[in-house]
Amino acid sequence: MSRCKRCNVEIMDETERCPLCDSALEKSGISENMYPDVGVKRKRFALISRIYLFCAILAESILIFINLKTDSQMLWSVITGLALLYVYLLFRFAILGTSGYKIKVTILVLIALCMCVGIDFVVGYNGWSVNYVLPAGVLVVDFVILLMMIINHRNFQSYLMWQILMVFCSLIPFILAWVKIITRPEMAWISLAASVFLFLGTLIIGDRKSRVELRRRFHVR
Repeated sequence: MSRCKRCNVEIMDETERCPLCDSALEKSGISENMYPDVGVKRKRFALISRIYLFCAILAESILIFINLKTDSQMLWSVITGLALLYVYLLFRFAILGTSGYKIKVTILVLIALCMCVGIDFVVGYNGWSVNYVLPAGVLVVDFVILLMMIINHRNFQSYLMWQILMVFCSLIPFILAWVKIITRPEMAWISLAASVFLFLGTLIIGDRKSRVELRRRFHVR
């Protein structure tokens, strides 16, 4: 069993970092068997993910065959393949992955956005993926950050680095709008404003805690 000093909680599995604030944990010295047995659950999920992967490959092979044999003008089997792949990534990365939930949420949203862009091109590029889905992805992550800050309000300042990352990510739709790749820039402006004001709100309302967290993260005395 381990303990997080910042959150003042006991962690009952073998992880080395706190699932709430991502800080390093300290061993509490308790060596008896812990419940639940995380290793058994991980092996069970790993088996399920392998079974799913086999079934997904089989299903996608059949769909590709049908797609080619029906002389369809659209490669719709690519869309089904991307959907099956994303479900597999959810198993392997979100459930079985050892990274923190911040990285998991960000990476999974990024992969979903890339897949949406791919689907947009498959169905005949109309720009909906960059005009709406890309900025919406930034807003989704911002909402998750806000929700986690409310849940973990005692350590809300620990989400500042995640917010800074999203400010930079929100610049991507803004830049695409500036170079005219995005033709409807309204969502790009909204996502940029949401990320910036979320960061500024945390920095201003958090006051000393936020400044201390930034100095600690950037190793500034």
